[in-house]
Amino acid sequence: MELPTAYNAKETEDNIYKLWEQSGYFNPDECIKKGVCQKNAKAFSIVLPPPNVTGTLHMGHASMLAIEDTLVRYHRMKGEKTLWIPGTDHAGIATQAKVESDLYKKTKETRYDVGREKLLALVQQFAKESHDTIVHQVKKMGASLDWSREAYTLDEPRNKAVRTAFKTMYDQGLIYRGDRIVNWDPKMQTTVSDDEIEWKEETAPFYYLKYGPFIIGTARPETKFGDKFVVMHPKDKRYAQYSHGQTLQVDWLNGKITATVIKDTAVDMEFGTGVMTITPWHDRVDFEIAARHNLEKEQIIDLKRKLLPIAGTLAGTHISKARPLIVQRLQEKGLLASTDATYIHRVATNSRGGGVIEPQIMRQWFVAVTKEFSFPHAGLKGIRKGEKTTLKKLMLHAVKTKQIEILPKRFEKVYYHWINDLRDWCVSRQIWFGHQIPVYYCTQEISNSQFPISKQIQNPNDQNINMFVAAEKPTKCPICGSCTPQQDQDTLDTWFSSGLWTFSTLGWPFDSATKHGLAQGKPGQQNDFANYHPTSVLETGYDILFFWVARMILLSTYLTGQIPFKTVYLHGLVRDNQGRKMSKSLGNIINPLDMIDKYGADATRLSLIIGAGPGNDLKLSEDRVRGYRNFTNKLWNIGRFVAMNAGDLDLEKKPALSKEDKKILADFLNIRKSATKHLEAFRLSQAAEELYHYAWHAFADKVLEDSKTVLQNAQKKAGRQFVLKEVMRGLLTCLHPFTPFVTEAIYREMPFQNKKDLLLVETWK
Repeated sequence: MELPTAYNAKETEDNIYKLWEQSGYFNPDECIKKGVCQKNAKAFSIVLPPPNVTGTLHMGHASMLAIEDTLVRYHRMKGEKTLWIPGTDHAGIATQAKVESDLYKKTKETRYDVGREKLLALVQQFAKESHDTIVHQVKKMGASLDWSREAYTLDEPRNKAVRTAFKTMYDQGLIYRGDRIVNWDPKMQTTVSDDEIEWKEETAPFYYLKYGPFIIGTARPETKFGDKFVVMHPKDKRYAQYSHGQTLQVDWLNGKITATVIKDTAVDMEFGTGVMTITPWHDRVDFEIAARHNLEKEQIIDLKRKLLPIAGTLAGTHISKARPLIVQRLQEKGLLASTDATYIHRVATNSRGGGVIEPQIMRQWFVAVTKEFSFPHAGLKGIRKGEKTTLKKLMLHAVKTKQIEILPKRFEKVYYHWINDLRDWCVSRQIWFGHQIPVYYCTQEISNSQFPISKQIQNPNDQNINMFVAAEKPTKCPICGSCTPQQDQDTLDTWFSSGLWTFSTLGWPFDSATKHGLAQGKPGQQNDFANYHPTSVLETGYDILFFWVARMILLSTYLTGQIPFKTVYLHGLVRDNQGRKMSKSLGNIINPLDMIDKYGADATRLSLIIGAGPGNDLKLSEDRVRGYRNFTNKLWNIGRFVAMNAGDLDLEKKPALSKEDKKILADFLNIRKSATKHLEAFRLSQAAEELYHYAWHAFADKVLEDSKTVLQNAQKKAGRQFVLKEVMRGLLTCLHPFTPFVTEAIYREMPFQNKKDLLLVETWK
């Protein structure tokens, strides 16, 4: 028999993907029905880190897909019950910011001009189009996901999970409403999470100001109007003469004020003069100092970055315009000691919209990470039911007890450091696209005489007795019994819903009567949580170890009593060939679809796996992808040679093998054994590289070349044909997780005995 003379990826890959989808083998339930795996087989499960519906996939996503699909295909071929759940993330603030930006460019209208209903319609349409594009790209990469289980962080099952999680945590006092300092974006008019902040370096004047007998430094003189506390380190000998709580009369921006000395170890004695004044309302460190010493806090700047009445004649002035005027006033009053025009500092901006962050103390919803509670589950190793613990302790416990392994291991220290410094998590956002907070307010006036306290639903952390939390939207107010309650207008941080991803996609929460999850309407999926949770691997970029991985551990251990995954595999960033981050401004973005169109998905995948160890960044260029296209062509030619020279072998029994034949088989078995060992240890790069070199340099360059002579020998021909087919079948099997399309195409053409209908489910021996 003879294969076509050349492999054409463009004409082959889409057809092969359709065959895979039609086979049903992406679904473990179908694999059980068709005997590919046993019902009681070991389970292997992954949830796809859901791409944001903000546009299209980039090479970082392609790297993630290549790694995860390699693992999934390997475990499926081992006969395990293998589930890979697809999905997308509504991405809240990121998606709304994109749509708002596009809207303003086209119409000069803001969200307030069009209103909530119309804006949400625009966002949902954009999200749908982005979703369809993403799914197309994912399939082009060859990802063998179970599309029958596709999820979306904003669909109804996930919405129910979010509402249930919020109420459960609220009822135990782990979600509360309080006044704390948050990251406020005056441009988008919302709070943003720490991970959404992009720090930008800038050179700005640094001012040294006279504050009574002290010299203080600041890059933000506009915040200084209310500074009444001067802080120094208790061990700083330069200020030993001043005692904690001592008061001083100092001349300041608006005249004489009484300043109070505060001794606190948060002060860096090496920075500036080692003494500073604090503005607790507009700086996180200052806020924490004020909280420790129970100091008063005063707002200086409003939510639109304009000065408040404390600024006197400058009230209502935007701080960008007010700053030089304030410096002039300081100079006139003799309070400006000197100016450093070369000061470099970092400015916090919202990565989603570009707005400059202004810290503000605001009443928001928070997850309490250090509050003690009684652990409500039995089954988490090392934590007894009813034992007192905290969410922070749970996050540390899961990794310290080795229930979760982080690869590479060096990131464990980074994880511990971040958790140890963890603050209460602000989960409320003042945007319209996302999970609306399931908090409701009675619209009627409530008086204790009219409604006894037994009918008032309240939380010990909150004194608003006209407020209640419900997992299901109420039709009637349980407080007054008559009004239609109004839901809180804020939405939840998108990390809250994505933090439930490993178990909300597997049926949680469960129906109290049937014990089935939200997928109970789909045959064969009632026991997804029992079968596949905890998931086997969470594969994602190291840059979101804290923002997503840590929150998944927090929410899963608390809400289910289980770890969310057993292994965290962190891949590095994909950079250009100069090591720079890919960006539009640099013009160095490599589009995965362009690479697939030019060189095929297999070449694109190999370029992202070989040389990319866990946690290490990868330099990528088009030349690199092109080089691996040469390998897929080489593999096709290898298959063509074997088909032409051994395809007609028809055996009733195994032929006699020469010493050379046995060595060829033994060499390949060693390579397969080594590749298996690497894959089990998540060393995908080493496995792929060894198989690559064996196929090209050992099998093609040596074995096939030698076989051209051996096949001319009638006595040795059958033995060599047998060996060629055996190695070819094994090589295709081993390479399939890495290069699924070309290996499947060759497999379909090869006359192997007792072969499966698809290489996708060939047995990994």
